[in-house]
Amino acid sequence: MNIQLAVKQGTNILKDKYIRSAKLDSEILMAKAIGKNREDFILNNDINLKHKNLQYFKRLILERATRKPIAYLLKKKFFWNNEFFVNKDTLIPRPDTEVLIEQILKYTKHKNKINILDIGVGSGCILLTILNEKKKFFGTGIDISKKSLDICKINAKKLQVETRIKLYKSDVDKFAQGKYDLIVSNPPYINKLKLKYLEKDVINFEPKLALDGGLDGLSEIRKVVKKSSELIKKNGKFVLEIGFDQKNKVINLLRNEGFYINSTLKDLAKNDRCIVSTKI
Repeated sequence: MNIQLAVKQGTNILKDKYIRSAKLDSEILMAKAIGKNREDFILNNDINLKHKNLQYFKRLILERATRKPIAYLLKKKFFWNNEFFVNKDTLIPRPDTEVLIEQILKYTKHKNKINILDIGVGSGCILLTILNEKKKFFGTGIDISKKSLDICKINAKKLQVETRIKLYKSDVDKFAQGKYDLIVSNPPYINKLKLKYLEKDVINFEPKLALDGGLDGLSEIRKVVKKSSELIKKNGKFVLEIGFDQKNKVINLLRNEGFYINSTLKDLAKNDRCIVSTKI
């Protein structure tokens, strides 16, 4: 069987499962199966597949048909300017989170050396991206998941920033190491009762620990805001990712803990996504 026919069959299988990106997904998984870039075979798709490559492709298609995310099948996700290793133990980095990176780079444009804390570091996509962009910055990441921290270590080595990062397995409530110029966090913020309405790709595969924000969606945000007010230096910046409908409630939480609100920012879909504040 040639590549073109296999991709077509794969696309039809995914379409039958109502996967909107069926053709693109099929092409991406073919690239994985044959160990080439997607662009390389699109122009030469009449090449016959080796049996082992075809079997591997079929296996990947069947896994994707269960709604398993492409990022977990490829074991990687592109974020900002780098490729991050990911698996089922960590949330998949989202393009919307790049809003935080833009703001942090804007704020630190003229800064030389600063200490950053990332609460709920996960794969490390936020903290490691900043360290990769700013060669004199130092970072600390905390997470309650040891498996997430192991993934973050792998990514730190990939980006060659492992000498400028410290990682701790800790709940935010119990962490009390150091004072920071900048704190960033993308905490779980989805209302527990609304988890079941998430796309199957998300709720059936991504770690619930990284999604569940309690009965009002704010239980983890409350803890992060309270602890950040203790760990941040005076005039330090706090950059927080939020749910699309949480802006006003989170602003009140921040003000009650002594933060001045600098700005709120929208994501690619024009939803409120990020609040930048300063400790006063």
